[in-house]
Amino acid sequence: MKDICCIGHITRDKIITPRQTVSMAGGTAFYMAHGINHLPHDIAFQLVTKIGPESREEVDRMRREGIDVLCYDSLHSVYFENRYGTDSNRRTQRVLAKADPFTLAEMQPLEAKVFHLGSLLADDFPPEVVRYLSEKGRISIDVQGYLREVRGENVCAVNWKDKEEILSCTDILKLNEHEMEVITNSKDPRTVATQLAALGVKEVVITLGSYGSLIYADKRFYEIPAYEPREVVDATGCGDTYSAGYLYMRSLGADFEESGKFAAAMCTSKLEHNGPYDGKRK
Repeated sequence: MKDICCIGHITRDKIITPRQTVSMAGGTAFYMAHGINHLPHDIAFQLVTKIGPESREEVDRMRREGIDVLCYDSLHSVYFENRYGTDSNRRTQRVLAKADPFTLAEMQPLEAKVFHLGSLLADDFPPEVVRYLSEKGRISIDVQGYLREVRGENVCAVNWKDKEEILSCTDILKLNEHEMEVITNSKDPRTVATQLAALGVKEVVITLGSYGSLIYADKRFYEIPAYEPREVVDATGCGDTYSAGYLYMRSLGADFEESGKFAAAMCTSKLEHNGPYDGKRK
């Protein structure tokens, strides 16, 4: 039995910023696995992914680094192009290749206390897969992929199909200030949090970029500060790093506020360089 099982596609990413262009692996699964792997191994973690042959080397590398990876085959890996301007909170995205969705059969061998679903595109996790996993453990979801549909190569923002059905079996939901507006038509994080809680979510985690983050749980709000980075290098994977820190601390029994502050600090450390979080707990 794992404490945390993160399920998601490892991607191939081309990251274009005003300073440089970098090609590397990515996706929620990638950033979360590396983030947790750099923390003390006092929780049991497993990564479940689905990739094309072009990402085999990346999975082998992760296993050599001590990450427990269960890997399913897909015709292709997801291939993203992320382009950032001077505002690191905003990006334009293209999808140059797509991986196959996760299936019910692939979920059957999994056993965990928390399943974190790192959705990247709207059809990654069909509702029956989420429902099935919710009967085995707690469900944590990163909203981002549910709001992205691929048309041609372009990623289009869409409303969340099957939103109420999926949220009714979701325990922890992470979203950012842009995603909350798409889901609820509200720009007020407190209003959004209470609306999502009314649909059944136990812990609502809203990241607000340089303004910090807001956690709503047990009918209480927790305002988490953002920590100032020494320099902003690459925001790709920051939200996933936040989830890694938050779920890690919650698995150790930390309260909502402590978990949020730890996650925010991890996030800032990751923002200061390309690639996943590579610091220490201290």
